[in-house]
Amino acid sequence: MTRPDKKRRPRRKPLDPARQAAFDVLRAVSERDAYANLALPAILRERGITGLDAAFATELTYGTCRSQGLLDAVIAAAAGRPVDRIDAVLLDLLRLGAYQILRTRVEDHAAVSTTVEQAGIEFDTARAGFVNGVLRTIARRDEGSWVEELAPGAQTDPVGHLAFVHAHPRWIAQAFADALGARAGELRELLASDDARPEVHLAARPGALTAAELAAQVGGTEGRYSPYAVYLREGDPGELAAVRDGKALVQDEGSQLVARALTLAPLDGADGGRWLDLCAGPGGKTALLAALGQPAGASVTAVEPAARRAELVERNTAGLPVEVLRVDGRESGLTPGFDRVLVDAPCTGLGALRRRPEARWRRRPGDVPQLAKLQRALLASAITLTRPGGVVLYATCSPHLAETTGVVADAVRRYPVTPLDTRELFAPAEDTGEGPSAQLWPHRHGTDAMFAAALRVDGPR
Repeated sequence: MTRPDKKRRPRRKPLDPARQAAFDVLRAVSERDAYANLALPAILRERGITGLDAAFATELTYGTCRSQGLLDAVIAAAAGRPVDRIDAVLLDLLRLGAYQILRTRVEDHAAVSTTVEQAGIEFDTARAGFVNGVLRTIARRDEGSWVEELAPGAQTDPVGHLAFVHAHPRWIAQAFADALGARAGELRELLASDDARPEVHLAARPGALTAAELAAQVGGTEGRYSPYAVYLREGDPGELAAVRDGKALVQDEGSQLVARALTLAPLDGADGGRWLDLCAGPGGKTALLAALGQPAGASVTAVEPAARRAELVERNTAGLPVEVLRVDGRESGLTPGFDRVLVDAPCTGLGALRRRPEARWRRRPGDVPQLAKLQRALLASAITLTRPGGVVLYATCSPHLAETTGVVADAVRRYPVTPLDTRELFAPAEDTGEGPSAQLWPHRHGTDAMFAAALRVDGPR
């Protein structure tokens, strides 16, 4: 007599390569605080994922990271429990599935079935059933219907409503509205720009390659504002010969304008060619500064306390007149007398959220006061290291008023400095604010939201 076979667990079909890559990056972001824009390209190269599969993995990864707040609200409503009561691995799977349902053209049944199958592989049939139930509940309604139910009222809390619709924490949306000031009506457009995939910007190194030559080599187009900028249409910039050879850098056009502005700022007295980058890592602006100053005999002292970032500065400035010092910019021990000083201060990075998709959910309001304290200290140090008649250019990749005009106003109040009209230094970029500082915006200029203020150092008051 033949014994009946024991009941076996159903054989599950694993995720396809694109979805698996996206899921693995989501796990790295959640578990190890990885950066999605660094983790994903590495996984794609390691696994040989290219073409349409790479594009799909990119859309799923970055889209899910950007939309996390909205997705979590929908998942919590569909599951009937807060997301902090859902296993972290299951939650990342649910986010991946929910994003496909709500914000892509993927068929609902494909989004549900692939996610459920992976839940069964990661866990068991019971939890696969939980994922199935949550995603099917989500799929019964479109994104607009969920937003209508869960978002703050557009009339009672317009900023909160826009923040929910465009998947931003409310405090960040409010900071943007405050920085826009009288033009806060542009908030919807600004938030939407954070969700659009940004172009890759390259900088042709002056003296090594022109923007026209670089554009021809990579099949890109020349930038609108920076004479060194090229917009890359497609492809991995790390694979470009010009980037590998150090003749070009991957650098947002707004960052290029910041470095260029320092070199254009008018000095009192001759430029002795003693330049300083007080917050140099990873070295993109340092390299551009050094290349621009090289014909006139200028050299750049680059300060970077973190060993890994200091190594990047050395690598990015190889062959240029740059000395890298691994010291704290607040207590550098340098001899004062620099002609031009750049303070590209550590900041919240709220101006580059489109390039760092998970950053909006990683930052907290409490980060701002600590960073503003550091920024004030670095700017104060820069002023003391600059000769009378020299110029300090303070910059952040954040439009938050506490990190921008607040820091500059504090310096103007405490030190003998005169603000210069930085908007003139950013030409031909227009519409950069009411002055004297300059503020770039992704929805106006297609750049990161870089802020800059040039200060001429006067004699003692």
